[in-house]
Amino acid sequence: MRNQAAGAVIANDMSLPSLPFRPAALIPPAQDRRLLVSIHDVSPAFTAPVEALAARLRTLLDGPRFAMLVVPNHWGRAPIAGDAAFARRLRGWADEGIEMFLHGWLHRDDSRHDGAAAAFKARHMTAGEGEFLGLSAAEAERRLRDGRDIVEQAIGRPVAGFIAPAWLYGEGAHQALAATGFTLAEDHWRVWRPHTGETVTRGPVITWASRSPARTASSLAVAGVARTARRMVPVVRLAVHPGDMTKTAIVASIARTVRALAEVRQVVRYADLDREMRGEPDRKAA
Repeated sequence: MRNQAAGAVIANDMSLPSLPFRPAALIPPAQDRRLLVSIHDVSPAFTAPVEALAARLRTLLDGPRFAMLVVPNHWGRAPIAGDAAFARRLRGWADEGIEMFLHGWLHRDDSRHDGAAAAFKARHMTAGEGEFLGLSAAEAERRLRDGRDIVEQAIGRPVAGFIAPAWLYGEGAHQALAATGFTLAEDHWRVWRPHTGETVTRGPVITWASRSPARTASSLAVAGVARTARRMVPVVRLAVHPGDMTKTAIVASIARTVRALAEVRQVVRYADLDREMRGEPDRKAA
């Protein structure tokens, strides 16, 4: 059970400030602050920890106001196709209103990386899980279409979008996304519309790492900074993983961070931000 990120990820041009104070004029007004929360690596391989995370988030967020990122066949060992019980569970979550994203095909990186930058990302930013970093456009498109079919058959509705494992995309993945009609995608730095390239929002991703004591300590520290500077950016994305449930300190940090951010931010769905950008009214409020 792995976490993709080495620690908490903070976007470069939207990073949380290093200074304890900012001029009040630079702090976004309360009505413009948003919080997006997601559970990654939703798979039959991790049914119990995903159930536990979903139960905790329901309580912390006062309802199922979060997204799930679904892996069709985690590491080739946990196929959703043919697992009727897990498919029913996915549909039940979707029926509750939880957004469902496709999250890779295998969540395992089997590619050979030719460029130094890609090789560095594959080696240092993920534990062999940056699946879509080195794929050709044709192979990426095949996995996107096949994975979407499996998840949509399970949930009985379209997926909300695609988010690559470890938030890593190669050129082939970008080409495939543009060709396959996914509504939304997300990387470390932004949420965007693959069919147009338009950015829906920018904002930091807060996540935790359980692979080693050093990575855990680092991610706990950054989460603490996020709680202290919780009003400083318009949109914060918070991502949790099944592996987080293996460490008591991470579980406690997630709870503190969600509570702190939700106190000063509106918890929204990805679709809400996309609709706001298009200037469409909130159907629930209409």
